[in-house]
Amino acid sequence: MAGNGENPEIVFRGKNVSVKLRALPDSVPVRIMEVCGTHTMAVAKYGIKQLMPDTIKLISGPGCPVCVTPVEDIDQIIDLAAAGACIATFGDLMRVPGSFSTLSKERARGRDIRVVYSPLDALEIAARNPEIQVVFVGIGFETTAPAVALSIMHAKSRGIKNYSVLCLHKTMPQALRSLLDGGAGIDGFILPGHVCAITGIEPFEFLSKEYGIPGIVSGFEAKDIVESIGMIMKSLRYPKVDIQYRRAVKPWGNRQAQEVMEEVFETSDAVWRGLGLIKNSGLCIKKEWAEYDAKNRWSRWKRSPFAMKSGQVEGKDHKAENRQDSGTRQKSTQFYSKCKCGQVLTGTIEPFECPLFAKVCTPENPAGPCMVSLEGSCAAFYKYGTWKINVRRAHHG
Repeated sequence: MAGNGENPEIVFRGKNVSVKLRALPDSVPVRIMEVCGTHTMAVAKYGIKQLMPDTIKLISGPGCPVCVTPVEDIDQIIDLAAAGACIATFGDLMRVPGSFSTLSKERARGRDIRVVYSPLDALEIAARNPEIQVVFVGIGFETTAPAVALSIMHAKSRGIKNYSVLCLHKTMPQALRSLLDGGAGIDGFILPGHVCAITGIEPFEFLSKEYGIPGIVSGFEAKDIVESIGMIMKSLRYPKVDIQYRRAVKPWGNRQAQEVMEEVFETSDAVWRGLGLIKNSGLCIKKEWAEYDAKNRWSRWKRSPFAMKSGQVEGKDHKAENRQDSGTRQKSTQFYSKCKCGQVLTGTIEPFECPLFAKVCTPENPAGPCMVSLEGSCAAFYKYGTWKINVRRAHHG
């Protein structure tokens, strides 16, 4: 990438940070992608993207777990709530649009949908209310999966029978492979510190060994991110996967958390918004723990691939609801089809290039998950005003 000749160095100075970045010829820009929602927010907050030399282009990738959750999964959660399940979920999932509704709107309609801060909170709801079926929505990457696995283990040890998990967890390495195989043109990755604190760096070493590009595990302060960019630039000629965030990440990760995950979960295929079906990029609950798998427990319900055995919940006429929802579903689908979250997540476009951004899609009225989640690229661009800078550049350049 860097060529044979020596190039001058650019000294990047910000608050409490000074890093030398080797400048490359203008015709060879280096594309560096971060794949962590917290990094996305930090890059926008500190204005790091705008302070980079023209030879370095920072791109946000599929690092927000809420953002990569496809519409179909949201619809399945809504269907479970309609069947009478008590849904327990993290708050940032509440306003993510499905094909015709959101969890927030369904709660307003009377569904039992509760916001929790931990899967163990959901387990306690089940323990205190044995008459209801509690379904925790397991969403997130390797960071949140151990706690979800632990909740299942605790449910079994405590004999709590009315708790199950809708496992929608995804894992990061295969998504990066999919991006590279799809021709994303990435020259280096800022790897997610929280994920690697669990997994270690071994699952990401294929980046340098198979694709010849560097990956650096970064912390979340401005200094961490800029230092990681500097490490990537230095590694372009001799790529490696390394750790900048050594105060929190060990090369081998957290072995206890890994053991808990391996006890309860196994790898599975998963659908990612913007990337489609990716082999071995998800987690599912092992057969030994099937009684706590919501998909298994509710698999005989006719309105969904994994719901309850009866097509009707007592007192609810689902056929009437379906007729009522059909028109709404069609209108919503037409509107949300204009949302470009999938292209934003793969780095194909910047948020401000979506036709809905900052016009009809705002944090108060989000059209897609990238504007809903606090870690979404669109939300970060909007909150910190970086989109205004990019729009001006586009108009004048």
